[in-house]
Amino acid sequence: MTAVASEPATALARAIRRPAVQDEAEERCDVCGIAIAPAHRHLVDGQSGELQCACQACTVLFQRDASAPEAGPSGGPGRFRLVPDRRERLAELPVDELAELGLPVGLAFIVAHPDGTALAHYPSPAGATRWDLDAADWQRVTERCPPLAGLEPEVQALLLNTARGRRDHWIVPIDDCYRLVALIRKEWRGLSGGATVWPAIADFFTGLEERKDHG
Repeated sequence: MTAVASEPATALARAIRRPAVQDEAEERCDVCGIAIAPAHRHLVDGQSGELQCACQACTVLFQRDASAPEAGPSGGPGRFRLVPDRRERLAELPVDELAELGLPVGLAFIVAHPDGTALAHYPSPAGATRWDLDAADWQRVTERCPPLAGLEPEVQALLLNTARGRRDHWIVPIDDCYRLVALIRKEWRGLSGGATVWPAIADFFTGLEERKDHG
């Protein structure tokens, strides 16, 4: 079993530090610089790990890049990857399989990497904490749970919520996980979280249900 480590200064940490609400005039596409609406898509920069905001035109451009990465606008194969907007609620995953991963808490998200490894992150009042998963354990779980085999590295996550009797298992865009971490940091009070954080988490998962799709 690997040790718990603090989340490094990656896209996750940088996204959490961004203000939860920004003036619309401050929202700009990180690719071309034009002003964009608060609701927009994101890219992941494979070199820096940063999350990039994308306008509608750049979103379309990188959708084409995803289908033909050898000739994409990124200037190199697959450097920028468009974060998908698909949200899919999974049938309850086998508890025994998830237990093999050794996650210390019930609310966590797992991000796969192209080399077959995966990292779990769990939200806390201080941000996100990283849990290094054993590669063999993760491989066994994905083999037994077919939906996980299609998890897109870096840009999608397996989001789990088994805290307080919940049984939520989702495949979500990685930016949804960033929003959840920021929400918990905003709402957490005291040692146990206070009166508002758990209702806010429940509302977050209700919002996923309203926005889910299978396309």
